[in-house]
Amino acid sequence: MRSRNSSQVVLPEDWQNGGFGLYIHWPFCMAKCPYCDFNSHVAKTIDQERWAKAYVKEINRIGAETKDKVLRSVFFGGGTPSLMSPETVATVLDAVRATWRTENDVEITLEANPTSVEAGRFRGYAQAGVNRLSMGIQALNDTDLRALGRMHSAEEALRAFDIARTHFNRVSFDLIYGRQNQSVSDWEVELRQALSLAVDHLSLYQLTIEDGTAFGDRYRLGKLRGLPDEDRAADLWDVTQSICNDLGFPAYEVSNHAKHGHESRHNKVYWQYGDYAGIGPGAHGRLTLDGRRFTTEAPKAPGAWLELVEADRPGEYAREALSVDDQATEFLLMGLRLTSGINRTRLSAMVGDKYDGNIQSLVDAGLLFADDLNIKATEAGRPLLNGLLRELLRD
Repeated sequence: MRSRNSSQVVLPEDWQNGGFGLYIHWPFCMAKCPYCDFNSHVAKTIDQERWAKAYVKEINRIGAETKDKVLRSVFFGGGTPSLMSPETVATVLDAVRATWRTENDVEITLEANPTSVEAGRFRGYAQAGVNRLSMGIQALNDTDLRALGRMHSAEEALRAFDIARTHFNRVSFDLIYGRQNQSVSDWEVELRQALSLAVDHLSLYQLTIEDGTAFGDRYRLGKLRGLPDEDRAADLWDVTQSICNDLGFPAYEVSNHAKHGHESRHNKVYWQYGDYAGIGPGAHGRLTLDGRRFTTEAPKAPGAWLELVEADRPGEYAREALSVDDQATEFLLMGLRLTSGINRTRLSAMVGDKYDGNIQSLVDAGLLFADDLNIKATEAGRPLLNGLLRELLRD
């Protein structure tokens, strides 16, 4: 099989294998968590009406370019989107429905923090059209919640979770493990408790220390102690996979577990390399327009983004056409996170046999499975995914 020239573009139909989603970034939080490197900001006052108008304006602008696409999912991320008023969410979703055709079972997710104030908004979000809630619980004991800089207690989290279940059929929540001084047995008890509560989906993230965060600063100064070493991190991973499998929540992605049929449709748009529009400060997008695939990125600062939108200056956003090689790299980086892996025909359509030698080497090492249809990480390869991808993409 011949390799394709990197300047060629992928057939515009390729994105349809992943579908089309909309990401809306709400950049505000009540406080900045010490582990968080997301684009989030603390503000004393927020003009909700002004922000709603700006989101609608951006929906109209991007919608004019993408009216041929059928919307599979909407995701309100942040920041803390549960600081949005239900009226703001309703205004945005009214604009979405007026702009795009949607799939019959369109998934509309909103991220929420489980404080009592935000929990009181859940009914309003459901009435606005949100049909899936993703809750940032992060830990089920107060000591670790305080260490993570969270503003809620474990009791508040469970109470908010109960309220969420009365308004939404689909509820997910996040937990962080690999925390300071967390033993494998402690995590096993906490994970079993979480799975006994879970509705249909869990996101389970090992704590990572990111530059530019409060935890990053403490770690650099040697003040963040009790983090797991490599062996304990591996044991935590193994226990997570085993317990989730046994209790009916297998991993469908590196950090995401769900009952069969309840995977996050929006996140699968990313992982299956579909198209998605990103709206809001710092939001990223991938859009196929006129047969070319573009990466988009909005300005990060909330005030700068708001002023650009209100002044009708979208030309100042970053938009860059992706080469086929770049698309293939992204396709591999995203798709191999999925337990089901990637479609080999799609990869071949992009770059021919460019990576076949590396793929075979990793198959021989027991880290990849590959046949004529699919490529996916093996059970041994999944916990080593970052290193596996480096080897796969090596020239």
